[in-house]
Amino acid sequence: MRGGLCRLVGAGQILLLATVGAAAQQVGEAVFIKTSVTGNGRTLAIRSPVHRDERIRTSAGGLGEFVFRDGTRFAVGGNSSVVIDKFVYDSSNSAKSISVKAAKGSFRWISGGANSSAYKIATPAGTIGIRGTAFDIFIGSGGQTAVVLLKGSVRFCGSNGCRDLRRRCDYIAATPRGGVSNPKRVSRNALREMRDSRALPFMTGRQRLSRRFQVGVDCMSTATLNPNRTSAPSRSMGTPDSGPGPSPSPSPSPSPSPGRGNNGKGNGGGDGSPNGRGDADR
Repeated sequence: MRGGLCRLVGAGQILLLATVGAAAQQVGEAVFIKTSVTGNGRTLAIRSPVHRDERIRTSAGGLGEFVFRDGTRFAVGGNSSVVIDKFVYDSSNSAKSISVKAAKGSFRWISGGANSSAYKIATPAGTIGIRGTAFDIFIGSGGQTAVVLLKGSVRFCGSNGCRDLRRRCDYIAATPRGGVSNPKRVSRNALREMRDSRALPFMTGRQRLSRRFQVGVDCMSTATLNPNRTSAPSRSMGTPDSGPGPSPSPSPSPSPSPGRGNNGKGNGGGDGSPNGRGDADR
């Protein structure tokens, strides 16, 4: 009887240790922390380890940047909550399955070295399948979700099926009951649809990421985002008009007397100033 009890207690201790070990599996570390970022209630700092099943939360002005073991870079913006749900390695120590549950807030994902099929992000409105990619996510009230593609491709599956993002700077919006929209070009309308001024803060400039988390893609210019700024007039697809084109060859006639003409100003009507910001200005 006593021997059986000892064996039972020993087995229970082994199971407990295995459970604690699994729960404490380190999947990455923090590389940048601003204001308040916590993991399961503990305050995170630069080089703090991040574990599987750990819930990461940020304050309203909080920002955390994390690098996972496979090289994936994951940024968590203000007022956010997310759990690294699954992080499984195969015998060669390569990431076999990485799953994240994002509950609310702002995120940027830049895939690491694992096979693209290994990555999956769950949101209240559906699941994001990743194909070697960089993209931003915003989850607002009621589970409203927006995904903006920065590089690669993304598949979002919701209550009405799946939609693919393949063109850089396209986005889709989704709700738990309304399903997933068709891809559209990101613009001020993305913010209106989310009905939240905090939406997509890494793109609007409300929160600035460190250099290693930037992807060199400016999907939203100041002119697009700032409703108080008048959009620049559109230009034609062709070369700007610099004056009258050549006229048909006239029949020989006497040379005309000098006239006023247009003083060399042409018909363009502009002063040569730029209509918007160039790449160097961004």
